[in-house]
Amino acid sequence: MSVEVHIDWRGQTYLVGRLHGADRSASVSFQYTLEWLQRDGAFAIDPTSLPLQQGAHHGTTLWGAILDCGPDRWGRILIERAVRKKVLTQKPYRDLDYVLALDDAFRIGALRFRLDADSPFLAPATGKLPPLVRLNALLRATDALHHETETVQDLSFLLGAGSPLGGARPKSAVSLAGDRLALAKFPKPDDTRDIAAGEILALTLAKQAGIRVAEHQLVPVGGQGVAVITRFDRVGRERIPFISAATLLGLSSGQPGAYTLLADGIRQFGHDVPGDLRELWRRLVFSLLASNYDDHLRNHGFLMHEPGRWSLSPAYDINPVPEMDRVRLTKTAVTEEQEEPTIASAFAAAPRFGLRASEAKQILKMVCTAVSGWRKTGRQLRLKASTLDAYASAFDHAQLEEAKRLAGGK
Repeated sequence: MSVEVHIDWRGQTYLVGRLHGADRSASVSFQYTLEWLQRDGAFAIDPTSLPLQQGAHHGTTLWGAILDCGPDRWGRILIERAVRKKVLTQKPYRDLDYVLALDDAFRIGALRFRLDADSPFLAPATGKLPPLVRLNALLRATDALHHETETVQDLSFLLGAGSPLGGARPKSAVSLAGDRLALAKFPKPDDTRDIAAGEILALTLAKQAGIRVAEHQLVPVGGQGVAVITRFDRVGRERIPFISAATLLGLSSGQPGAYTLLADGIRQFGHDVPGDLRELWRRLVFSLLASNYDDHLRNHGFLMHEPGRWSLSPAYDINPVPEMDRVRLTKTAVTEEQEEPTIASAFAAAPRFGLRASEAKQILKMVCTAVSGWRKTGRQLRLKASTLDAYASAFDHAQLEEAKRLAGGK
């Protein structure tokens, strides 16, 4: 299989290269076009693994920038069920097949794919996104998929809504007023706590702590909560290039990373290096104090606003996890040498983020203040007392007291 790879950039669509995948094999190759290489302001679509140079890049797995715009685990399940019920005809054998099965209109980031110059950009569903008012129907369809009772209509409905961002939880793209896109994240029938409420609470606290976060809201649907996160890779109809932190560092799936490595990546490829280093450290300490155990390098993203320079995207996928639910869950290490992240190790590593001790204390104090007020913020969000009680161990713990001490508080 051979496909053209295009990118939307500042309102224009450019052919940047061609991607080849051997039939039923993991082997892939990519080559930038001469026209793109010679273009003023040309940039690499993957800064680490696909540098801007002539000749073919070869690999046994897809490169991070292309995987980033493909489906997550939920999306892959959806595609496999759709093939089983003949809603889709192309059986996915390789990562590339899953990437190409997503609808062009809703794929995250700015990369676009088509077979050749005479073909449309790949859009298997070609339907319009469901509006926010159809969340109830989307929830029923995702429940059916969970119970393996989904119909052809359920699959067609969900495929039309896409599933571009990371994670295994059921989700769907939805449309908001003003041509904005959002991601709706649904509860699962076997959930033991309100996951959507926890995520919205954490994002609200993160904003109070001075972190740039994706726009978010908790929408009640049939007595349950749905987290609706506004897409940050779109400005109106304009697409913004996006890559994950794992891609920025050239890490393949499952490879461990560290916040200090990510700081080095920002120094190499960043647009606002001092600002993003401070922001990253603030996110690190917040993640520790809010017990975010969904903290891996595909849950940190970067957007391109200047050619070849990447800036931290708004924060997303911050999920507080109570102590009893942390079995087999891991967090990104603070440094390359240390495995178990602690607030003390984060404070000690502050110079790697360009912070003096006084600056780190000031940031830490602000984060502590926000996290300490989690119950008050939860009540302001009108969360049930039982929902808040389920998250108590995620916010009230020894690390918070240690953080207060390091920040110079009582």
